[in-house]
Amino acid sequence: MDTLTLWQLAALAAASTLVGFSKTAVSGANTISLAVFAAVLPARESTGVLLPILIAGDLLAVAVYRRHAHWPTLLRLFPAVGVGVVAGTFFMMWADDEAVRTSIGAILLLMSGVTIRRRRTAAGSGAHAPEEEPAGGPSRAARFKARSYGALGGFTTMVANAGGPVMSLYLLSAGFRKLGFLGTSAWFFLIVNVSKVPFSVGLGLIDRHSLLLDACLVLFVIPGACVGRRCVDRINQTLFERIVLGATVLGGLQLLLR
Repeated sequence: MDTLTLWQLAALAAASTLVGFSKTAVSGANTISLAVFAAVLPARESTGVLLPILIAGDLLAVAVYRRHAHWPTLLRLFPAVGVGVVAGTFFMMWADDEAVRTSIGAILLLMSGVTIRRRRTAAGSGAHAPEEEPAGGPSRAARFKARSYGALGGFTTMVANAGGPVMSLYLLSAGFRKLGFLGTSAWFFLIVNVSKVPFSVGLGLIDRHSLLLDACLVLFVIPGACVGRRCVDRINQTLFERIVLGATVLGGLQLLLR
């Protein structure tokens, strides 16, 4: 922390505020925070600094939206997410900063393209995926989609705390409205991010120095969360989805073009 300039600390503080905003308003905006942390700090080490900041935001989001989670979706995702987290841990054992940025940026852009195409197809046919479980349980296609997105989400969240965009794309493609989206996301990431802490400590990404920096930044999460909660009711569903997709694409491009 002693080597950071005042402007770099200000950038990290602003990114921490955006974490709070993204957790209570627009989840995809979190990719901008990821890009800022990766720009100011070494990309690999930035994941360890950012993780406790994200957990603070998760706690605030759960406090606000805890009653809106869709637990069948969460339970369907968690096994595949666990596989992705383990794969991401092995990847981080040998990956350098450039490999981390390139891999995550490419995945974000790919998933954005797939989601945009699917939504255009659904709009053309008049289809809209329901939030409720069908009477006979999820279809084989729905289970496969949950496993695919879950594994990708687990991998990207372990490698660069970038699971937010992947899971945002999954929840949008599943037809979640704002409150169901935010409540399900809040519980999902609180559970997943807390479970990542032992892995991050074992990889040396979280240590005494990173926690000292976190102690300086975590308070900036609170005003961001408060602003997000006030804004979310004023954002209509179409704008909400466009902002999520736009922030995802922007974050992917930032990582690829650095």
